[in-house]
Amino acid sequence: MSSSTQHAAPTPDLAGPVAEDLALYRQKFRLRLPDSLDALHGPTQGVVELPLHMAWSGMTSYDLGNPRQRMGLYRTVLHEGLRDDLPRYLSQDLLLQLWPVLRTLVGRTVRAVWEDAFPQLASRTRAAA
Repeated sequence: MSSSTQHAAPTPDLAGPVAEDLALYRQKFRLRLPDSLDALHGPTQGVVELPLHMAWSGMTSYDLGNPRQRMGLYRTVLHEGLRDDLPRYLSQDLLLQLWPVLRTLVGRTVRAVWEDAFPQLASRTRAAA
């Protein structure tokens, strides 16, 4: 009885292209960051209407009095907001308050970029633990 040997198909080296894509993805979020969290003067109450360039695939209206909607607004703005959107739609106080939970809802890259740029976010997480 003859046995046939199976050979695994060669896998291309994706480390270079994947690493480059990840670096570009990180850079996209870094370029959007405000110079300081002090620049975030967005609303802390009421209903917020997001423009379609941010809310292109879901809700466009968020009630800040509703904890789930408030978290959804911040998640959406962090992922989709442009540099000029962040100060308009995010509040420093709310971001700091929400961060320990919000950081678990945003993507790894968004979380890393924000915590690298603003150590007070990471320290809020440690303090809440």
